[in-house]
Amino acid sequence: MSIELKTKFGQIDISNDVIATLAGGAAIDCYGIVGMASKHQIKDGLTEILRKENFTRGVIVRQENDEVHIDMYIIVSYGTKISEIAHNVQSKVKYTLNQTVGLAVESVNIYVQGVRVTNP
Repeated sequence: MSIELKTKFGQIDISNDVIATLAGGAAIDCYGIVGMASKHQIKDGLTEILRKENFTRGVIVRQENDEVHIDMYIIVSYGTKISEIAHNVQSKVKYTLNQTVGLAVESVNIYVQGVRVTNP
């Protein structure tokens, strides 16, 4: 499945994997994010932190009618305010997708799958 954008020059099809990679890259840049978690926790292991090449496994892109919805599964660092991190991720993902692809995202749903305690 892909997102279709129509311009005056023609039609652009953008793969959901491309959108998921852009969203995952934007999220991982936010303060307090340790990494992305797998959306298939039973199959892939409990809250396994995914590397950069696996951003798409922690992001689901859904298209309903003409609206785009993104579900993100993240792991946050201990001692940070989770609601602020989630809000920052939502804002950054919406902004990044709007600026890079010209895609207006209707919602970014954040699912915190774990908290990582770092060793001093």
